[in-house]
Amino acid sequence: MNAEATTTVRYELEQRERSLLAPFAAFSADSLGRKQPETECRYRMTYQHDRDRIIHSKAFRRLKYKTQVFLAPSGDHYRTRLTHTLEVAQIARTIAKALFLNEDLTEAIALGHDLGHTPFGHAGEAVLNRLHPGGFNHFQQSLRVVEILEKEGAGLNLSLEVRDGIIKHSKGKGKILSPALEHTAITLEGQIVRLADIIAYVNHDLDDAIRAQTIKAEQIPKECQKILGDSHPQRINTMVTDIIDESRNNPGSLKISAEVLEAMTGLRSFLFANVYESPAVYSDFIKASRLLEEIYNYFQNHPHELREEYYPGYLDNCNFIDNLRDFIASMTDRYAFSLYEKLFLPHPWNIK
Repeated sequence: MNAEATTTVRYELEQRERSLLAPFAAFSADSLGRKQPETECRYRMTYQHDRDRIIHSKAFRRLKYKTQVFLAPSGDHYRTRLTHTLEVAQIARTIAKALFLNEDLTEAIALGHDLGHTPFGHAGEAVLNRLHPGGFNHFQQSLRVVEILEKEGAGLNLSLEVRDGIIKHSKGKGKILSPALEHTAITLEGQIVRLADIIAYVNHDLDDAIRAQTIKAEQIPKECQKILGDSHPQRINTMVTDIIDESRNNPGSLKISAEVLEAMTGLRSFLFANVYESPAVYSDFIKASRLLEEIYNYFQNHPHELREEYYPGYLDNCNFIDNLRDFIASMTDRYAFSLYEKLFLPHPWNIK
């Protein structure tokens, strides 16, 4: 290492990491690197720089107008995909800090984990998965956003550890702690985000569902309340505290007690049965699916219109159907509504 490299602020911060973090943390100076080599920032460590790139990306800003569960809610207090992301980041950082792991890496993965999510939440994901020949899932699209789509096809050139955490954050209805290595992030920080994601959504989706009167608080399974608590903050605190305590008793691994894990799984199952797949919510999902399907089919029949008017930033090295998938996935809810109206609904003539 040359003398100049050892006098940068970044080098001093990297040395401080080594003195403060646990030996099994992901150290910034030991990152496996970026796809495209570049000169690192003098003042920011690798994962810190990755986090900043994600926050300043267009895909991150669009999360503000993407659905979490309830489509285009009129109330001010319902979660959006952006507030979900921020809650995941807060929970993940709390766990990482208590375990003396790398907070910058944890936050970068958390902030980037849903960048590829569709409009209308999982309704949009399901319709694209059905229509696109190669299928679709949001975590692969999130990786595509940071590797390719941002910056007009240049991508954000993030570190391997952040990209790995993004692609492996999702579990769907699968096991919360997956034993499969192919579904497990290579860093403990990435594994934390996977847990923080479910802690965030099972709690805030429950809170939103009660606010929307889709369910009542007394319907929450008693066995889950007994273990996790009977309020929103109590449930989050129980889950986070349990993970921290269990993991500190098993250094170098991420653990949850069997009791809390069973309660988390039960609460998630309750949400699927009574919220996500309930008639009130599901009927809106069907409507949103039809809207996106009509837009998708329209541009299949008008490819030049998409490329020339609506998606001028399309990638020349991708086939049209992949560009169409990227365009649909990038939409916000309100843009999809506006585009549908423009394409399919009549407009009054402005005759003077």
